[in-house]
Amino acid sequence: MTDFARGNERLGERSATGEAKGFTSEGRIASGCSLGGMIDRSGKLMAGSVIVQLMASMRDRATDLGAGYAGYGIYPELKDLYAFHIMYSSGAAQVETEEILRRNFYIERDEVIPTKHVEAIVNAPLLRRYFCKPTQIALAQRRLKDEDELVRQIVMHINADVNGAFVFSSGKNMGVFKGVGYPEDIAEFFRIDDYRAYCWIAHGRFPTNTPGWWGGAHPFSMLNWSIVHNGEISSYGINKRYLEAFGYKCTLMTDTEVMAYLVDLLIRVHGLPPYLACKVLAPFFWDEIDRMEGREKENYEKLRVVYSSAMVNGPFGIICGYGRGMFGLNDRIKLRPMIAASKADTVYIASEESAIHSICEHPSKVWNPRGGEPVIAELYKDVTA
Repeated sequence: MTDFARGNERLGERSATGEAKGFTSEGRIASGCSLGGMIDRSGKLMAGSVIVQLMASMRDRATDLGAGYAGYGIYPELKDLYAFHIMYSSGAAQVETEEILRRNFYIERDEVIPTKHVEAIVNAPLLRRYFCKPTQIALAQRRLKDEDELVRQIVMHINADVNGAFVFSSGKNMGVFKGVGYPEDIAEFFRIDDYRAYCWIAHGRFPTNTPGWWGGAHPFSMLNWSIVHNGEISSYGINKRYLEAFGYKCTLMTDTEVMAYLVDLLIRVHGLPPYLACKVLAPFFWDEIDRMEGREKENYEKLRVVYSSAMVNGPFGIICGYGRGMFGLNDRIKLRPMIAASKADTVYIASEESAIHSICEHPSKVWNPRGGEPVIAELYKDVTA
């Protein structure tokens, strides 16, 4: 664990009032955190205030121990550059990290992430963002042709080896904003109302096994993938060891981290479409595969065997945002709540139906996805992200 993680573990344990509100052995909510997501498939940008309103309606599911947002399409004037959002707990960490960035990237813009004073938000780290393009020299030195892979390696290096620094967002034309506080407070702190995105995902944290700290809030992100999660991953150890075989380093003290890295590995690196990636994370039961026939049966048998260590066990619900869309997914027996709805070009996913109704009057369709069956909503084919 880096010094940044240790320090923020202590800082995040209590709110400004000195207590972790709602986090008691008697008061835990069995179904946990609040999840929210929405996408306009036509590419129309939606105000950040809308996703904030959705999350505010589920306040009872959250605590002041962590919340966050990810927006896609928020940096249109810099959409071809990687946007690094970085937390620092010391000036020395900033100097060391910026030297790493300068060795590997052209930095087109470097600035403080705009924030607002919010009384409920305490002990915030220094927050900066960098808009970067990889250098050909850096790619050649690492014998890489893929810019995304260079970014992944640099993010892993900073998060694992630089004490006092944490890259919490690294995609193009998107950004993650997260910290210790209720969803409404984090939204006010990061001025989410100032951003517009074609896709938003968000999280209100009700931690059960790990403390609240800035880096441990959701979403967890790698490149353009961002994950918000409700539940517990009992296969964390197996998933972590599997990811480490491909060069991923899990350093953030939480099971959710493996979800973001698994999605990056399965879809970006291995080239699986989102639906098949979801069937790796939450595969068909063997008796279901036994009832299949022909090529379908053969394909799903191979998927389970080849990716057995990438299967995720335990109760979970996730929403994943990415460059062209989002998907929602439950564990195979649906031990965490998830509702989906649609109206015109917009698709919504949330922990509660009432949350969707708070921002969408009279949706044309509302449904309760089955366990293990993903809800996938992407931009229309003729829409450029």
